Amino acid sequence: MADDSSRKRKVRGRKIRSDRSGKEGRRAKKELARKASKARSQNGDSPLSDPEEVEPEPFVETDAVTSVRNRITGWLRADQPVHLIGPTGCGKTALALSAAAERGRPVVWLNGDEAVDTAALVGDHAGGERYKEDDRFVSGVSKQTEIVRERWVDNPLSVAVREGATLVYNEFSRSDPSAHNVLLSVFEEGVLERPGKRGEDRSIDVHPEFRAIVTSNDVEYAGVHEQQDALLDRFVGVHVDYHDETTEREIVDSHVDLSEADVETIVKTTRTLREDLEVVVGTRAAITAAKGLAVFEDARQNGAADGEFDDDLLTDVFMDVLAPKIAGEGPDDIEALRTQIAESV
Repeated sequence: MADDSSRKRKVRGRKIRSDRSGKEGRRAKKELARKASKARSQNGDSPLSDPEEVEPEPFVETDAVTSVRNRITGWLRADQPVHLIGPTGCGKTALALSAAAERGRPVVWLNGDEAVDTAALVGDHAGGERYKEDDRFVSGVSKQTEIVRERWVDNPLSVAVREGATLVYNEFSRSDPSAHNVLLSVFEEGVLERPGKRGEDRSIDVHPEFRAIVTSNDVEYAGVHEQQDALLDRFVGVHVDYHDETTEREIVDSHVDLSEADVETIVKTTRTLREDLEVVVGTRAAITAAKGLAVFEDARQNGAADGEFDDDLLTDVFMDVLAPKIAGEGPDDIEALRTQIAESV
């Protein structure tokens, strides 16, 4: 295996050390921080997270990655909400979290899906508090009044705009467009209306440090909704495509303990499949395949050098990784995918 310490690469601004135990220690600490943050949210506490809790680990920085992230943070400094658009598995979420963490402001995470409506964004009534009040103002006369006070709970968008946090709204286009009408006044007028809440605090003035980053897949993917033009016009759109081959190698290598030659073979195979197959083959698929091959590498042919995998092993691993993309289709489609993978390999 090549000596990692000799490579001129950077992960989160530092050279990769050959001792991977240090990297695992950092991952474990961040995972504990994320679990603590999630526990606070589940217990009804604020959805705010500290920047270091959301920063991706590992996060590979090459010139290409840094250039895209600098565009994102630049637009945020210009007080523009950013819409990251691109195919699945190309690293949009990691870029969004890294850019949000770099701001140094609290971060609010939101994942889009069909269940997200306006209330899920801004908040809703969560039951009421009922109590009785005794009035003994007149001697010998007791008057008892029952009072019901509604309790309102703010949801992620309300918390983010009030506290000046960075909202990272992942899979934005999977939510119903009608849920996003409240964002129009946020971006245009600097005010968040909270439908259903009564009283003088029905609206929130948007904090001057509030920023938003949303991510979405290209419109041809299943489950994606086309959002209203009036809202999309408020965003700047940064297109994120698959990384260049060098960057993909860096990313895969940061996740697995394999030789440079092994990683090179995996990435080249991934990029070939990306060209040959109709299903999406993202960088995430390369990482998953590398993790599998790290486990199954004992199945290599005897005497095989680094970077040389048995064709059947490569086919089986990539088939396992990509098969869920055609789940629910017939056996003929499964066999056709295996044939295509085998031919590409």
